[in-house]
Amino acid sequence: MAQVVIIGGGTAGLPAAYELAELARPGERITVVADRASFRSGTPAPWVTALGSVEFDLAQNLRRRGIGFTAAGARRLYPERRQLELGDGKRLDYDFLVIAAGPRPAFEEIQGLGPRGYTHSLCHADHVAGCVRDWHRFVADPGPIVVGAVQGATCFAPAYESAFHMERELRARKLLDRAPITFVTPEPYIGHLGVDGIGDSRARLESALRALGIGWIADARVERIERGRMHVTEAGSGRTHALPFRYSVMMPPFRGIEAVAGIEGLTDARGFILIDEFLRNPKYPEIYAAGVTVASAAASATCVAALAHRTAYLIESMVSAVARNIRDAIDGNAPGAGAEWNPVHLADLGASGLAFVADPAPSLRPAHGVAAGDWVQMSRCSACDLAH
Repeated sequence: MAQVVIIGGGTAGLPAAYELAELARPGERITVVADRASFRSGTPAPWVTALGSVEFDLAQNLRRRGIGFTAAGARRLYPERRQLELGDGKRLDYDFLVIAAGPRPAFEEIQGLGPRGYTHSLCHADHVAGCVRDWHRFVADPGPIVVGAVQGATCFAPAYESAFHMERELRARKLLDRAPITFVTPEPYIGHLGVDGIGDSRARLESALRALGIGWIADARVERIERGRMHVTEAGSGRTHALPFRYSVMMPPFRGIEAVAGIEGLTDARGFILIDEFLRNPKYPEIYAAGVTVASAAASATCVAALAHRTAYLIESMVSAVARNIRDAIDGNAPGAGAEWNPVHLADLGASGLAFVADPAPSLRPAHGVAAGDWVQMSRCSACDLAH
């Protein structure tokens, strides 16, 4: 009987396992491979006073549904043999493989970036503790803030949310005059979001930043980061900036996981999985991918690399298509399910929020625009997950 192996125990891997289990027949085996024994997510705004997190045991919850699990992690994939080598040296055979792991933050690509450098990150639950610790130190002795994303980043909503949440917290503490905020982004303009903008996202977000006194530098390339200073170049004009900061949160560039790096025909140059319209890899059709690990086709040419973000809505759509197509393949049928590629972003602005919805085929189904209101914040909270 068919054996399906899923790499990833997070936002894409878990729903993929659950949906495949619902479609499975007696004797078919599903196994999840993760690099930790528990799933953990936390608040996307750790500087807010109430810090919450969610954690549960992966093995216990998966096995309740008849799904196998190992926390050994994936060391190396051998697609020609249909084998996955685990971190403990054991190997798993598979008939179908789903690559649904989150990306690897590539902090090393920019000098001084990340928790081991001079900036903070929200890309992993393990990074939150450092954000919280240094934020409390910061508000006791405030100064300039630099927040945003570097070239190669794919998550822009958390960067905008960070800026708005920081402003709100500083306003409440009456510290705004001592802590000016500068937003830095590789997007060619504010509100680009890696998808060439959505409706009037540029006007909305520029207006929101301007109203709160948050300055910005778009089309920006971060050259290097030193203690208390970020060196930035505007790609179009060549203008350079040496931005002082006492606290900084920057979304990093990403790469695919090491287990698949450099496998010809499977990944692109950065290690993300190449797929067709049915979420299958063209060279290895028994391998499917969903989530942030999927290679991105840029919505438009930009001077600085700014890639499309995989939202929770899109990931759920991809996962459902993968599960249905694997079921069809096991049954000997041709795949027929594709993902809904509509970008849906819910941006929590602290007290209110913005919802961005874009249809990639507007000539067929016009649905392209922005909505605002308190309801967005409530919806956004239900979708928070640092693991992506």
